[in-house]
Amino acid sequence: MENMISDIDPHDMIMTYHEETKHYFERYARSPGYMDWDNQPNPFRRFDGAHLIYLPLLSSNSDPVSPQYDDLYNTHSIDPQPVTIRTISRFFEYALAVSAWKQTGATRWALRCNPSSGNLHPTEGYLIAGTISGLESGPGVYHYAPKEHGLEQRATFAEEVFHALMKGYPHDAFVVGLTSIHWREAWKYGERAFRYCQHDVGHAIGTLRIAAATLGWKMLLLDDQPDENIEMLLGLNRKEDFFESEPESPACIAVVFPNTWDSVRTPSLALDPTVLNHIWNPSWFGKANRLSRDPSFPWNLIDTVSTASRHEATARRATKPSKNIKNHNCVDESHSQKRVLSAGQIIRQRRSAVAFDGKTSISIESFFTLLARVIPRSEHNPSWRPMPWDTIPWDPSIHLAIFVHRVTGLTPGLYVLVRDLNKLSALKRSFHPHFLWQPATHEPKDIPCFLLEKGDTQELASRVSCGQEIAGMSSFSLGMIAEFEPMLQEHGSSFYRRLFWETGMIGQVLYLEAEAAGICATGIGCFFDDPVHQLLGISNRTFQSLYHFTIGGAVDDSRLTTLPAYDDKQFTR
Repeated sequence: MENMISDIDPHDMIMTYHEETKHYFERYARSPGYMDWDNQPNPFRRFDGAHLIYLPLLSSNSDPVSPQYDDLYNTHSIDPQPVTIRTISRFFEYALAVSAWKQTGATRWALRCNPSSGNLHPTEGYLIAGTISGLESGPGVYHYAPKEHGLEQRATFAEEVFHALMKGYPHDAFVVGLTSIHWREAWKYGERAFRYCQHDVGHAIGTLRIAAATLGWKMLLLDDQPDENIEMLLGLNRKEDFFESEPESPACIAVVFPNTWDSVRTPSLALDPTVLNHIWNPSWFGKANRLSRDPSFPWNLIDTVSTASRHEATARRATKPSKNIKNHNCVDESHSQKRVLSAGQIIRQRRSAVAFDGKTSISIESFFTLLARVIPRSEHNPSWRPMPWDTIPWDPSIHLAIFVHRVTGLTPGLYVLVRDLNKLSALKRSFHPHFLWQPATHEPKDIPCFLLEKGDTQELASRVSCGQEIAGMSSFSLGMIAEFEPMLQEHGSSFYRRLFWETGMIGQVLYLEAEAAGICATGIGCFFDDPVHQLLGISNRTFQSLYHFTIGGAVDDSRLTTLPAYDDKQFTR
C-alpha cells in the first residue's frame, strides 16, 4: 500500500481527497453515521511518567495586567514583558487553556480559548525553551496540559544546545509547536475530519499570536521547517512513546519573542538543520496516554492526504519582520472608536453560539470595523501587516463571500470582501458575469467590500450550510473562498493545510471581534461545497470554499450551567 501511495503525485492525492470529502445536497462525505459514545476520545492528552509543572494561574488584577482589546492591533501600544514563568503562564492561558466548564445534569465538558470543530480539540500545544526565570526544570521540550494548566516536561537538553538551535533569533526567544490528533475528529466526522483539524490549527495559530500580543510579544511561523524536523523536535517520531496510543501529526512551529527586536534583521523561517542533525539529542520522558478504547483509524483517505500534504525540506527563506510604525492601526480611526474592553475578558468569554435569535442587527460601523480586522495589509503601507497577519509569510489567499441579513445601513444581499486587491480581476473572472461589483459603501475607502447581488439571502445561506438555520438567523454569515489550485501549484501540496490555517486565523479574529461588538459567532464546517461554488459562478478549482462562519445575536441555553475553568485555590496573586 505504501509503495502504491508513493507512486501517486501528491497534488493528485490532494485533489482526490478534496473532491471525495465534499458535501452535496444528495449525499455527505463518508463518516461513521452514528455516535460511538463508548469510544469517544479523551479530549486531554497526557504523557504518563513526564513531570508536570503547574503554571501559576494569575488573577485578573495580577501582573502581567491584561491590556485593552483594541490595543492588540496598535503597534507599540503594549510594553514588552520579560519572559518568565508568569508571562509564559498567561501566554498559554490566553492561547490554549480551558476557559470554562459547561454542565447539564451529570454531564460536564470543557470549553477552551482555542475553538474546535465539535469541541473535540485535536490540537496539542508544545513549548521548546531555554532557561526561563521561575521555571526550575530548565531547558527542555514541554507539552501543555490545558486541564491542569501545566507543562509536562517531555525532554531535557543542555542550554548551549538551545542557544545553537536558536542562533539568529533574539536571545529571549522561545518556540511553540502545534500537532494534530486526527482520530479525535475522525471519530465523529469521518474523512472530512482532516479539513477540520487544519481549521483548528489555524484557530490555534491565531490564539497563540493574539496571546503573544497581550504581552507585547511577536510571533513568526517557521514555515520552512520540514515536518520531519518538527517530529524530531517534539518527539513525535518516538514510536515507543506512542505505543498503542493515537499518534500526533506535525502541524507547525513558531518562534515567539518580545517586540524589541531590530526590524531590519531577517530571521530564517527554519531552525538550523545542522544543529538538528548533529547535536539535537535530548533525554525524553513519558508515554502518551490512550484516548479511546479502540483508537483505530478506519479512514485511510486521511492517512493518504496527511502523507500527500507533508511539508518537506525546501530552500531556506528569510523574512523581515513587519515594519514597526508608531501608533499605526489596522482600523482607520475615522470609522472605529476606541472601546474600553479588556483583552483577557474578550479572550476568556469567547463562545461558539449554538443558535441565533433571527432579529439582532449590527451597525454598519461595527460591520466594517470587524471586516477591517481580517484585512492583512494596509492600503497606505502594503509592506506593513497588522497582528495577527504578521505571523504568516505568505500573501493572503482567502476572500469572504458574505450573506448580509441584518446590518443597519447596508442593503441585504450577497457581498464579497477581497482581502487582496491584486486578486480582484481573478475573482471577477471566476464569479458570475452578472454580479454588480458595486462598492458596498463610500466609507471606509480602504475596505474592499463589494455588493454582488441584492436580496434576502437568509434561506439561501442556511440551505448551503447543510440546512443549518444558524447561518440564516444571524446578522450575517459568510463563506471563506480560497485561491485553491493555483496556490497549490505555486507552493506545493503542503499549502493545502496552510489554506485551512488561514481560514482558521480569520475565524479566530471574527470570534473575538464579535465578542467585542457584543454579539457572538460560530464556525460552520458543514456546507455543500459545489452548490456554494455554483451560487458564486465558480466552475473550476481556481477558487474553492473551505470554511463558513456566522455572526449574530446568540440564544443562550438555560439548561446549561457555566462553571469556572480552574479551582480558585490554583490562583496566585
